[in-house]
Amino acid sequence: MAFNQNQTYKRIGIVGAGNMGTMMSLGFAEQGLDVSLWDISNENVSQAINMAKEAQEKEKLLKGKIEGFRDIHDFANSMKGDKPAVYIFSITHGKPADSVMEKIWDYLTEGDIILDGGNEHYRNTERRQKALASENVHWVGMGVSGGYQSARRGPSMSPGGNKEAIEKVLPLLEKFAAKDPKSEKPCVAYIGPRGAGHFVKMVHNGIENGMLSTISEAWSIMHKSLRMPYDEIGEVFKKWDSTGELRDTYLVQIGSEICRTRKTPSGDKKGEGAGTAGFVLDDVLDKVVQDDDNSEGTGYWTVSEAALRHVAAPTIATGHFLRVASGNRDQRLRVAENLKILDNIPVPQEATQNIKKAFLEDLRRAVYASFLCSFCQGLELIARASKDESWDIDLGTCIRIWRAGCIIQAGHIADMLEPVFHSDNAQEQPIMNIKLIDEVSSVLHENFQPLKNVVLKAMEWDNYVPSLSASLEYVKYAGGTMLPTQFMEAEMDYFGAHSYDRPHANGEDPGKTEKGAHHYEWKPA
Repeated sequence: MAFNQNQTYKRIGIVGAGNMGTMMSLGFAEQGLDVSLWDISNENVSQAINMAKEAQEKEKLLKGKIEGFRDIHDFANSMKGDKPAVYIFSITHGKPADSVMEKIWDYLTEGDIILDGGNEHYRNTERRQKALASENVHWVGMGVSGGYQSARRGPSMSPGGNKEAIEKVLPLLEKFAAKDPKSEKPCVAYIGPRGAGHFVKMVHNGIENGMLSTISEAWSIMHKSLRMPYDEIGEVFKKWDSTGELRDTYLVQIGSEICRTRKTPSGDKKGEGAGTAGFVLDDVLDKVVQDDDNSEGTGYWTVSEAALRHVAAPTIATGHFLRVASGNRDQRLRVAENLKILDNIPVPQEATQNIKKAFLEDLRRAVYASFLCSFCQGLELIARASKDESWDIDLGTCIRIWRAGCIIQAGHIADMLEPVFHSDNAQEQPIMNIKLIDEVSSVLHENFQPLKNVVLKAMEWDNYVPSLSASLEYVKYAGGTMLPTQFMEAEMDYFGAHSYDRPHANGEDPGKTEKGAHHYEWKPA
């Protein structure tokens, strides 16, 4: 159907009244839209309506009204007055979205647009797009980043699907989205067809996993080996976030706030963080469960897609596996008990030398290098998938919408990369290997030794550095010319006749990524 690009919407239907859905309801109501809100949990709906009342009484910013529905049929009927209608799904990936789609199927009419704001697998998105195409209803895979706080004040969004449908709702999304503080441009844009939007959000979360692991490792080194108190670490993070290569980096900024948040007698008024001394951080167990209870699939999917599409992503992968190991704390405690016969696993040790000032500068540069490695790996995965799937994703657009309202916001890295991706050369020939960008290779070269210094010292102090060490090895082997895989290739040829190419042989070195030309009969069968 032909779209009226000038259509203005008066109402939006939001499925899911959890943290994200509730905050988006407030955000859209603040923009002047009436909101129909439904959740399978009546309690969630009631809490959302009460929160909306409290927000209006306190801030008086809601220009539209929020109506909560406990019956999904009443919810669907409320959308009939604004046709074509726009829905946002903010629910768990997989079966829940299919279930809701089935329940409202008979209420959907030609031209309706469903924006799936959950962390969904892009193949599920494409399946639903095909299912609804016969009804001329458009399912848009729209990653929403920034957590529930940004969902209230403006998130980063990556919609993918039917371009005409997305352009119809883009003015609405641009009002709601976070704004880049430098250019004031909204952090939302059409990403590409079919599952491109959810793929980009999936990789965003993969990059996030690598960065989360890196910043957590830096905190651990400072606290457990340099014996720095939380508030001092908070000041270090604050300084890092305010100047230099880590400036305007969201995870560094909130790290500073976390490290300086002390308990108060009233806590957060919900019973958390209450006390007369100490830090709220002390109440947090070392257990990330989202990758063990299947409530978060994007990390696993990113690692899986990287392997499937032959993109090396060790910083991202090891960040994911650290979370997996952390989630099952019971198993870790049992293993620790079992390993007592081996004098137990060593715990992080205190630094033996007074090297804090110089080491903190190395650590800052190591964190920056590791963050950049995570970006390289994620962007190369997006580039590979875009080519494989003919999505034509603009990496510069990805960087632009990640400038605000999202978890991987990193001002200096964005300033370095976005102009390169939007240059004439990049438009003519898509960049597939981010490390071939001169600015990136220069940064990795300049910060290699600090990264190595930090990893070596952390190993000496028995601290945990899975992502930092993975980034170090990544830089080494991604640009290595004398890899130990020479011996691996020989062993594979020995037991499997896999064949090999010869060094310095014309047509073989470097040669194509395909089976080698030679097999040696190391031992007759």
